[in-house]
Amino acid sequence: MFASPKSKKSKNEPVVTRARGGGTTSGGDHTKMVCRNVSVFYEDFHALKDVTIDVNNKEVLALMGPSGCGKSTFLRCLNRMNDTVDGARITGEVLLEGMDIYDPNIDPVLIRSRIGMVAQAPNPFPKSIYDNVAFGPRLHGLYDRKQDLDELVEKSLRRAGLWDEVKDILERSGTGLSGGQQQRLCIARAIANGPDVLLMDEPVSALDPVAAGVIERLIGELAERYAIVIITHSLEQAHRIADRTAFFYLGELVETGATEDVFNNPKDKRTKHFIEGMFG
Repeated sequence: MFASPKSKKSKNEPVVTRARGGGTTSGGDHTKMVCRNVSVFYEDFHALKDVTIDVNNKEVLALMGPSGCGKSTFLRCLNRMNDTVDGARITGEVLLEGMDIYDPNIDPVLIRSRIGMVAQAPNPFPKSIYDNVAFGPRLHGLYDRKQDLDELVEKSLRRAGLWDEVKDILERSGTGLSGGQQQRLCIARAIANGPDVLLMDEPVSALDPVAAGVIERLIGELAERYAIVIITHSLEQAHRIADRTAFFYLGELVETGATEDVFNNPKDKRTKHFIEGMFG
């Protein structure tokens, strides 16, 4: 049903493939986060409706669907960013390794350090490259010795595939880097906090094809260490990089499964119509 990315690509489109993981769909040691009957209300508007899904370790989960379908609302549930929205109310259960992240005794700042977020547009702080990466660990008091912090900054930049490009200019402003480098800096900043999960909201949509290809390859590498949840409007991108794919429509999670199954043998006709381009 779904043409492979290789058969549809243009000469400027990055082609990145990732070996599919063997992730389960629920329960077990492989599961990093458990979401059960999660609903979100903005005042009287029921934006997200009884979503039940797991986030698995060392796996890329892609969220796809038309604009306004609930993808971003759900993503924000995973690190309590909806807390910052006036009139927002969340029901249901979201567990991180068995911990209820909405427990009133849990500090949202702690949750956001364990569940990192990479925004759609690169948003480095107006600080040095070094200070961008060191910001979170300093805030949380994770390191006392500068030598330890230096090692963490280097390790994080290496994992983000940026170290060799910036190792001699760490004192320069992160805002002076190219768009793709800025996005990798933001990924390094998230990694430095030692997260369990990385959330990515269309992380390549503001980048050129070459920079987007670099980020896609990086996502595949990071999935060897972290659980990754990514929003994408590109069907080809989801097909290239995701182990599992979840399709949202009108605030509902319509279906989720192994990416190849969702694209080539969707269970719901709405998923099939979306993949075939009948709406979007």
